[in-house]
Amino acid sequence: GDIFFPLIGYTHVAGLTTEEAQELIEKRLGEFLKNPQVSLFVAEYASQGASVLGEVNKPGVYPVLGEQHLFDLISAASGTTERAGHSITVTHRSAPDQAITVPLTRNLTDKPENNVAVFPGDTVIVHKADIVYVVGEVGRPSALLMDTGSLTVLKAIALAGGTTRTAKLGGAKILRKTPGGMTETPIELKKILSAKAPDLVLVADDILVVPSSFGKVLAGRSLEAAMQSATMVSVMAIP
Repeated sequence: GDIFFPLIGYTHVAGLTTEEAQELIEKRLGEFLKNPQVSLFVAEYASQGASVLGEVNKPGVYPVLGEQHLFDLISAASGTTERAGHSITVTHRSAPDQAITVPLTRNLTDKPENNVAVFPGDTVIVHKADIVYVVGEVGRPSALLMDTGSLTVLKAIALAGGTTRTAKLGGAKILRKTPGGMTETPIELKKILSAKAPDLVLVADDILVVPSSFGKVLAGRSLEAAMQSATMVSVMAIP
């Protein structure tokens, strides 16, 4: 991490870009020389990599050769998955207790200022989005991303294409993970849809189940079966 140079001795440059190291050496040489100009070239790079984890299509360790940036590594990992949220954590090996949180947009080039430098030994984590599942007798059983604000039962039903003719509105329920395990909460869906009962706010990982009045879809099935159905639905981003 140190460079030796006449007049100024050793200069610590670990974690700096080539340009930053040049400026630092010029500044130190300025104590002895008038207007020094420094050009720094990297003769050889160590074949070290950075870990890219979380909601990317190909998690793994990717080589960091030369000056790499965040978006380069995300692209090397074949981009983000459909379940990716709106934030990335970058932890530099040189400062493991000072992780950087970077906003993530669907089009990476929209925010070039978020394209931070990544160095060998760093860890990049693409976080998962909060998701609510709607299964059973709805038009489009879906996993709804809820990165933008709160999501209620009424909105979730609307985004999932509404209820079907065979839906048993009186049997709808919310499955929710708690520290004590999975809970089932019956809801008055018919009254909610007709504005005769308060709309309920959903939280991340809730499963909204709308059973069939004819017992064909989810009626009489176990909690585990409902959860399995939730894992099979497609992801839909909330507009």
